[in-house]
Amino acid sequence: MEHLISVFVYGTLMTGESNHHVAAPYLLSAEPGAVRGILCDYGPYPALILQGDGLVCGEWFTVSEEGLAAMDELEDYFGPGRSNLYDRVWIQDALMSGREGWVYVWEEPRGCPVIEGGSWSIHRNKKRV
Repeated sequence: MEHLISVFVYGTLMTGESNHHVAAPYLLSAEPGAVRGILCDYGPYPALILQGDGLVCGEWFTVSEEGLAAMDELEDYFGPGRSNLYDRVWIQDALMSGREGWVYVWEEPRGCPVIEGGSWSIHRNKKRV
């Protein structure tokens, strides 16, 4: 039996975003969600920092192990203690009790501006105008 994995996505992996095609072949379900933290604008994509009590909007994906591996590759995550662009940590949804899974995060903002409102999709659309 295949092991299913829950992953919170908040940027380019979300439905309709530029890197959704990476997760799409492995995606079994996608549901809206939110986690506590701040979102930073790194230019072409955002980064989640688990600081503060703001809400970051995104989606909970249920994927296969192959899907998690594909997302790890996109996010330059090579494993615990390695030189990763993003770390992958376990998190709980801020609004739905019992909803939890993996998420890709940075430890600090690295000089990038905070995205007010915690929504990459809304922020990206504003950047286009």
